[in-house]
Amino acid sequence: MMDSQEKTIKFVTKNGKSEPLAVKSGETVMDCAKTAGIELDAPCAGNGTCGKCRVRVISGPVEMTENSLKAAKSHISEGDFAAGWRLACGLTVTGPCEIEIPESASAYKNRIKVTNLSSGREKAAFDDLKLAMKEGDFALESGLSIVDITVTPPEIDDPQADSERVLAALTEKLGNCVEISLFALRKLPVILRENGFSCKIVLKKGNCATGGRLLALDVLSPQKNAVLPALVVDIGTTTVAVCLTDLVSGEILSSANAGNAQIRFGSDVISRMIHAGKKDGLAQLKRAVLDECLVPLIKSAVAAIPETAGLAETGIYRASIAGNTTMLHLFCGIPPDNVRLEPYVPAFFGVTGLRAADIPLPAPVNPDAEVWLAPNIGSYVGGDITAGVFASMILAKETFSLFIDLGTNGELVFGNRDFSFSCACSAGPAFEGGDISCGMRATDGAIESLSIDDVTMEPSYKVSGGGEPAGLCGSGLIDTIGELFRAKIIDAKGKFIKTGPRIIEDGYGGKGFIIAGGDGEGSGARVVLTEADIDNFVRAKGAIFSAIRTMLSMTDFTIDVIDQVYIAGGIGSGIDVDKAVRIGMLPDLPRDRFHYIGNTSLQGAWAAAVSGAAAAKIAEIAGGITYLELSSHPGYMDEFTAACFLPHTDAGLFAGGA
Repeated sequence: MMDSQEKTIKFVTKNGKSEPLAVKSGETVMDCAKTAGIELDAPCAGNGTCGKCRVRVISGPVEMTENSLKAAKSHISEGDFAAGWRLACGLTVTGPCEIEIPESASAYKNRIKVTNLSSGREKAAFDDLKLAMKEGDFALESGLSIVDITVTPPEIDDPQADSERVLAALTEKLGNCVEISLFALRKLPVILRENGFSCKIVLKKGNCATGGRLLALDVLSPQKNAVLPALVVDIGTTTVAVCLTDLVSGEILSSANAGNAQIRFGSDVISRMIHAGKKDGLAQLKRAVLDECLVPLIKSAVAAIPETAGLAETGIYRASIAGNTTMLHLFCGIPPDNVRLEPYVPAFFGVTGLRAADIPLPAPVNPDAEVWLAPNIGSYVGGDITAGVFASMILAKETFSLFIDLGTNGELVFGNRDFSFSCACSAGPAFEGGDISCGMRATDGAIESLSIDDVTMEPSYKVSGGGEPAGLCGSGLIDTIGELFRAKIIDAKGKFIKTGPRIIEDGYGGKGFIIAGGDGEGSGARVVLTEADIDNFVRAKGAIFSAIRTMLSMTDFTIDVIDQVYIAGGIGSGIDVDKAVRIGMLPDLPRDRFHYIGNTSLQGAWAAAVSGAAAAKIAEIAGGITYLELSSHPGYMDEFTAACFLPHTDAGLFAGGA
């Protein structure tokens, strides 16, 4: 074995080669990529099960263990393996080498499809929320305002300090005591003297921390055509979406989105909790979401606002952020370890009094800007759900509704204005392509919808972004399994019962269905769905349906009591309800009861930013929903076992299915 000083690695990307990096003993290529800041998709957190961390060895000696070699060959075609493609998680360097990182490695971050409030059905859902808020007396009242003042210049006989002049003028004009932030005070002398002792003051209504006094957040030139923008953020496990909104009008000024850079540490929250417990793990996860993801998104959103809008250099005066319990812990740099350990108690449900400087959020966010975090309900039902439930308005209704947020995790709320239950089901990452050999997130190349000819078994599909297919995303996976079951190609256990040229042996004692063929850059020769994949997905869909049944059983209700089903989350946008019902994932109800309502986490965070009444209502929702821990419920495992068939062991539950 060579000396560690002689083991170096260079990464070759579309932008060129990296500097040589010394490799420590036992480090994998994936470890080195993380150290070098190279983006590699790793939904399984480097366990060798997902096959997504593909790299190509250009030159140099490398080693693989027997298990790593077996894992690589199960995900990489013979042709690609011969061309040097390997899995970075099981590859170690034994001498100077060069490793190619394919462009597709960063697709999880910059080419993933993310919902926002500015287009299509998302905008329609957002408009519905604005109307519902107006009808529900949730006024656009953010507590922020801009006041124009002019004060007399100081003289020898009148040496009153600048701040005293301004605060006295504000108190006289407003009838309230006013305090000034250090940030505003630093700008005050220059702006006053450059503008004949006139200025604009950005004011925030006081709270308990300031004794109810007004706080001067910022000082602006009187000529400034100033707006009062707020930053609205949805930190999802897989994606992050932001928008800037005008706090006066409530209109969206701009938006931006991307994949969550934390994905390279694992696709699910459990993997990230475990990583957070490692040396420097918590800091790495916080940097990934804040520095690598959120900061560039803020800059992008700000750049999209016309200069005439009047956004000051530090003119974002509020941040409203929603996310699940783990994401909010990591965003704040708070260890999430106890979220996953019995008795499953997080460090916080709600936090008040946060400022941008505490995180820290950089300019153009004002350092004294209030940072509002959507309050959590439980360890696995977070602020994204409290924000989403408000946006859905289901708890304002007399009839019973079911709210389902389908993302990397599956969270559900059932109830009406009188009571409500919530739970999180252990659906795993299957809906995002994790644990599926041909699975992928909703990026370019993902098959997003599919149908199968009953006679020929030939599939027809739509590929995201056009071009050749590279795999199945969540909606495409639901379609494929639904079609295979409808065409009687698989049975209720997900086993292939037909033969034909598209049915092949998978090499592990099972069978697979060839969806598509053709070579692509490091993408493998074929897209094949195996019986093992189907089994993983059936467990995921079974977790959703059994969670619904368990919540209903708490009140002795049956499925028909559900008047409306509201589906939120990125995966929900592409779901074919008929096929989801056919496989037993969603309840068999009249199809007009199902509604896709968009990114409700972002919608609810927007509502809290522009309306103090909405923020208060979301806090009330968090405190009023009963959190059900499914793992401790005595009947859940029976329900789950029954739901792990297509569509279910009780055929009567889906008698009307398509």
